[in-house]
Amino acid sequence: MICDYEGSDYQSRFWKNADRSYEDAVERVAIRRLLPRTGRRVIEFGAGFGRLAELYTGYEQIVLLDYSRSLLEEGMQKWGSDPRFTFVAADIYNLPFVSGVLSAATMVRVIHHIADVPAALRRIREALAPGSSFVLEFANKRNVKAMARHTFGRQSWSPYAAEPVEFVKLNFDFHPRWMLDQVQQAGFSVQRKLSASYLRIGLLKRILPLRTMVAIDAVLQRTAGLGLFSPSVFLQMNTQGSTPTDQSALAGDAIFRSPRSGLPLRRAGDVLVCDGDGTRWRAHGNFYDFKEPVS
Repeated sequence: MICDYEGSDYQSRFWKNADRSYEDAVERVAIRRLLPRTGRRVIEFGAGFGRLAELYTGYEQIVLLDYSRSLLEEGMQKWGSDPRFTFVAADIYNLPFVSGVLSAATMVRVIHHIADVPAALRRIREALAPGSSFVLEFANKRNVKAMARHTFGRQSWSPYAAEPVEFVKLNFDFHPRWMLDQVQQAGFSVQRKLSASYLRIGLLKRILPLRTMVAIDAVLQRTAGLGLFSPSVFLQMNTQGSTPTDQSALAGDAIFRSPRSGLPLRRAGDVLVCDGDGTRWRAHGNFYDFKEPVS
């Protein structure tokens, strides 16, 4: 089961018309601290309308992937004319990339919508070259607010239990210990941790200037070594292995493979064709649609 934002007003309702300037700003601080500034090819999994795209402009190629075509189209309105950008509609469990073709990746505000985290992490790891950097943000069930609510009987689930909690359909919170186990089993080595969004409280947003809140959060992010108790946790990880893939040999359509069979694709007009499994996938300009094959 996949969380689909197709046709939603996510950009306007959740970001532009909501009081989330603080969350946006501190997430940018965390990514700037953890993601290498330059590289060959970076991807954001669950990029939506490209809210964070400007953070990746030091890379030679920028891939924005999301399951929602409509959100990607919103992102294309701003970034579509930049030849470095590629937009991909795809299912996280069936990624359309040649193994080892990506050199860096981020996933922010996405994994809490994923029911099968181990499967998603395995697919991401396969697409990344050895020695790549992966910045992952996850919603932390063992945060200060959840612990207080549980202590005073206002919350039935325990923030201390290791297993994920699905508090709304396809909305999960994760215990840090559980998530760290999952990323290590998937082949990632954790290098750094950051605790973000400690000040995600309506009252503080009303009384403190945004710049002050971001400055405080920037300091608190570095306290992750003392314990992960913030609503949002960022992990900076490297893929195991020391020999990077020669990504210079893979460009344009060559970075893709059939998400059904894993076999190569060839360009035929506005489609990519897999001669092995017979599937055809829409490819128009710098937009590629791997959600479902075309007839």
